[in-house]
Amino acid sequence: MMRLVLCMLVVGLAVPCLAADDEEEFDAVHHSANGYYLDFSPLGKVELPRIFVVRSETGRYGLQIYRSTKAALNSNALVPVYAEEDHAPSLSELIASGHHLDAKLKPRSGSVVIDLSITRHLMFAVLAAGLLLWAFIVMARRYAAGIGRTSAPRGLLQNSLELLIVFVRDDIAIPNMGRAHYQRFLPFLLTVFFFILTCNLLGLVPWGATASSNINITAALALFTFVLTQVNGSRSYWRHIFWPPDMPVAVKLLLIPTEIMGIFIKPVVLAIRLFANMTAGHLVILSLIGMIFTFNGLFGPVGGYGVAPVAVGFTLFINVLELLIALIQAYIFTFLSALFIGMAMAEHEEAH
Repeated sequence: MMRLVLCMLVVGLAVPCLAADDEEEFDAVHHSANGYYLDFSPLGKVELPRIFVVRSETGRYGLQIYRSTKAALNSNALVPVYAEEDHAPSLSELIASGHHLDAKLKPRSGSVVIDLSITRHLMFAVLAAGLLLWAFIVMARRYAAGIGRTSAPRGLLQNSLELLIVFVRDDIAIPNMGRAHYQRFLPFLLTVFFFILTCNLLGLVPWGATASSNINITAALALFTFVLTQVNGSRSYWRHIFWPPDMPVAVKLLLIPTEIMGIFIKPVVLAIRLFANMTAGHLVILSLIGMIFTFNGLFGPVGGYGVAPVAVGFTLFINVLELLIALIQAYIFTFLSALFIGMAMAEHEEAH
């Protein structure tokens, strides 16, 4: 509901502005993408620190740290990559228009080896980790005091977290890994589940960003699943990959490349599924809001205000649906991780 109120406020402020400036466009992809700033529109934007590891023309490496993109450009050590073009705006014009926030930077001499700049998605990923650390420290202290062990859990936080922990243990870990192995991997599964869920929910609050819609973060999570799967693979698991049993040799030679590719395809699909689903949900919401700007451009303020109730109504419906999707996507990623690891650990009796 808070997000809906914010959307209506933005619409109320934006439609009259667009009536005066028809050249401004609403870019849903840009609003849902990562960036080197926190977007609190229409209140303003807060730039984040820029950190670069650079290599000079003489081959020496150095670390350059700036408090913002604007400070990096004003230092005269970095320039936008298109600064050499004839039609490129001047530095003052670039900063005045706000387009410097999305500009790719390069040093005047040498090259950028690694861009370690703080991004919006990284900030919310760290925020999610911090919130989880706080919540589970509070939980641990309560259990250490006997609350939840010698007595019933107390409070909304402890009851909610215990409900989800039992759900992950009884409906994800044990069915896919068995009672003999699930305890080894339960901490990982709980970490993945709660981290993804928190990142998804933070993307639904006003001015929030969804860290789980960043392919780098989902790929890192999938990489952990990949490593745990391969490290804990049984002899039967590797035998089925490199020499499938009970099959003619010709069929084995056809299946071996497919099985090897499957080792790497599973984590890739795991990462892309979460990234694509979380990105798509935000694009749908922003596209519905974008209908207001589109109708305003086509038919003027009357068209914008006319379609606003319909667009905001559908946005509310999708926003509520996103709450369910946030939980479902955390469940799917955790379930598939447990399934892949459990399948790799399983021993199979071969028929002869």
